[in-house]
Amino acid sequence: MLKEVVEKLNIKPNGTYVDGTLGGGGHAEAILKKLGPAGKLIGIDTDRDALTAAKSRLANYSNIEYIHDNFRNIKKILTAPVAGLLLDLGVSSYQIDEASRGFSLQHDGPLDMRLDQSEPLTAATVVNAYPKEKLVKIFKEWGEERFSNRVARAIITARQSKRISSTLDLKTLIEKAIPTWKKRESVTRIFQALRIAVNEELASLEKVLADAIDVFNPGGRLVILAYHSLEDRLVKQTLRQAKADGKIVILTKKPLTAKLEEIDLNPRARSAKLRAGEKV
Repeated sequence: MLKEVVEKLNIKPNGTYVDGTLGGGGHAEAILKKLGPAGKLIGIDTDRDALTAAKSRLANYSNIEYIHDNFRNIKKILTAPVAGLLLDLGVSSYQIDEASRGFSLQHDGPLDMRLDQSEPLTAATVVNAYPKEKLVKIFKEWGEERFSNRVARAIITARQSKRISSTLDLKTLIEKAIPTWKKRESVTRIFQALRIAVNEELASLEKVLADAIDVFNPGGRLVILAYHSLEDRLVKQTLRQAKADGKIVILTKKPLTAKLEEIDLNPRARSAKLRAGEKV
């Protein structure tokens, strides 16, 4: 949804903008093309591999600053107000496709799931060390999985004889624990829940949403792409509350979604919902 992102940011050539989820640099490049010599982009990512990829792609641009950090620390990162902030939530195609990162459902890899490889907590630690009650809570709240208890029970039983160390191990275990017709959905939901737990994704989103309006100049814009209901619900509720408090104008009465031609090129875009607000 590159066109919609750029449109909603309403980029001014001399403004300072923040891409809080730099990734491979696709959105950043589109923003930089709109900026003049006095404009600036601050690119933040918690994944060092993403920063490396973005630096390569954006090597011809000098008006970008790269920062390895979590967007939840936006107030500490910025030293002056900005004109806009973009957050493209979730994981990138590179992270999903790279088996060694542990996000993939198709390729076997270590149970990692860390966006920031310097952090100590991995999905393997959660799966092999957390008590059953905590696993059920994670799967229910962050995966919205109806068979959470079954999956947690299967994990507890399996890890008593052998450590669950790979994505394929976990996927197979989940599939055996639930009814046939729900296998793929449940695997996806459990993996999502683990990823959220490992990276504290919802807590980070809640923090940046609480602080974002304070970092804008009047007229500054917040643009967010969410990929599942938990993220989108949090964004929607926060924007509505900020509007009720007289802090913003909501620019998207309903979330924008990807067009069919974009979904054909990028199936991940199917679940994307774009919401935006402007500081009063």
